[in-house]
Amino acid sequence: MRLEAPAAPAMYVPDSYGRNLYRVDPQYERLLQAYLPADLYAHLLPHLDRLGGLAGGRLDDLAATADRNPPVLHQRTRNGGDAQRIEKHPAYEELERWAYSEFGLAAMSHRGGVLGWSQPMPPAAKYALTFLFVQAEFGLCCPVSMTDSLTRTLRKFGDPALVARFLPELTSVDMDELAQGAMFITEHGAGSDVGASLTTARPAGDGSWLLDGDKWFCSNPDAGFAMVLARPEGAVAGTKGLALFLLPRTLADGSPNHYRILRLKDKLGTRSMASGEIRLEGAVAYLVGDIDRGFVQMTDMINSSRLSNGVRAAGLMRRGLNEALFVARERMAFGKRLIDLPLMQRQLVKMMVRTEQARTMMFQTAAALQLADSGDPAGRGLVRIMTPLIKFRACRDARTVAGDAMEVRGGCGYIEEWAEARVVRDAMLGSIWEGTSNIVALDVLRSIRKSDTANQLAAHWSRQLAGADLPAALRARFDATLGRVTELANWAAASQREELARQAATALYDATTAVGMAWEAQQTGDARRLVLADLVLRHRLAARDPLGREADPAALYARLLSEEPMSRAEAGELA
Repeated sequence: MRLEAPAAPAMYVPDSYGRNLYRVDPQYERLLQAYLPADLYAHLLPHLDRLGGLAGGRLDDLAATADRNPPVLHQRTRNGGDAQRIEKHPAYEELERWAYSEFGLAAMSHRGGVLGWSQPMPPAAKYALTFLFVQAEFGLCCPVSMTDSLTRTLRKFGDPALVARFLPELTSVDMDELAQGAMFITEHGAGSDVGASLTTARPAGDGSWLLDGDKWFCSNPDAGFAMVLARPEGAVAGTKGLALFLLPRTLADGSPNHYRILRLKDKLGTRSMASGEIRLEGAVAYLVGDIDRGFVQMTDMINSSRLSNGVRAAGLMRRGLNEALFVARERMAFGKRLIDLPLMQRQLVKMMVRTEQARTMMFQTAAALQLADSGDPAGRGLVRIMTPLIKFRACRDARTVAGDAMEVRGGCGYIEEWAEARVVRDAMLGSIWEGTSNIVALDVLRSIRKSDTANQLAAHWSRQLAGADLPAALRARFDATLGRVTELANWAAASQREELARQAATALYDATTAVGMAWEAQQTGDARRLVLADLVLRHRLAARDPLGREADPAALYARLLSEEPMSRAEAGELA
């Protein structure tokens, strides 16, 4: 008698490979319509769909390969010549082509013609595409962001002749003509304490400057151009004595500039992208902006990169949530789907709330940046406080969401064959790059003291909630919460209570995202975002009894996890 083998499940370990990451995110399309002009949204739709398909397949393959094959620094030619070069794996080079050339992520804010659009695109468009790209590859998005932000800073502060000379290379979508960007700030003894920098600058006599010193953390160290902080001879100590310089990799005669890459870092994450140590040995550079305002001008590039960090954190969270939802819907345990188990539902909803908060903050900050760049004073104030808020909180939340996503997949999530391990490693960096979370939280308080940004943010909340058709309970929670958030932030800043910086910044972030979600509900007609706003207010901004007995949230959680839109009536019943 022959025994029949039991029928095997379709997938022992659910595998989401090949899914279009734009199409599996049903909220994204509605949000894009709220933040982008209708004509631009219609134009970008096929490009978003194409990128979503690539991110779920080809780009993900390339990212995994590049992660396993990090760049290698070569000091000499094979016949002994002194010629440095960084060898990048072909997979990484193909990723560069997709990012810089095919989608023009670094150029689209600075020139027309990218993706067939005649004008430079607003920040929301750039971040919408980056949000998808980073779900496949995180490391490369750092050089892309630095190229974009260096170009922005050069255009804003650079001498017109200097801009005209180098802008075409920085904004090219032709890989043979493109010059990538970087910034060299950190030194051995001057990390977050930038004013302790020892790198010096001396006039060369021909309008250029010669830089000497060591830079300790330099991502994309072989970039075509880098922004560098250095102290001119005779300048005062601290940040006030620093000047900003544009450092080319290659001199006008085609010879290499006078600096060396000493070694590449062996990193936990972002392994696909080179980070190294630089020694400047009379390197030729060009002054950017006012000689006594170098640090202030450099903060423009730093803040642009900080915002990009928040965007990338939002993308990583969405990738983690995508994977977790897929596994939970497909995996069976104890005779049920994981997503039908109460504790799993609770875990997934916590991940979802953090992920949606980051995405809302991404778009809210992008909208504020567009206003600021148009000369709107209110926009400038909002950008000043929203940028450190998203850098601080979204990057911290990404670590939690990434770890939870790994746990949902179980032991396989810990295996490098799956995306979760790479996402966890990469997510750890966001709260370190461009200022640790403590430094950035303190910057929130600094912006409040110097520019009254908490009150400007509160005015923004009022504008967004004005006339909003909110459920009575949600309106009451906003009324009871928002004033207290502003009061705490203003008091902590005025009293210089630095130990409260993280608490105040978190409260401001949570309030801003809750208000933003309520506004999005009005714009999209999807009351699901009212429910998300309510969860933020109740679970992140309200006191809770750790021994209390809550009502059964099963119906609410199941409805949220379906990711389908809700009517106002349905949202009111569930909340």
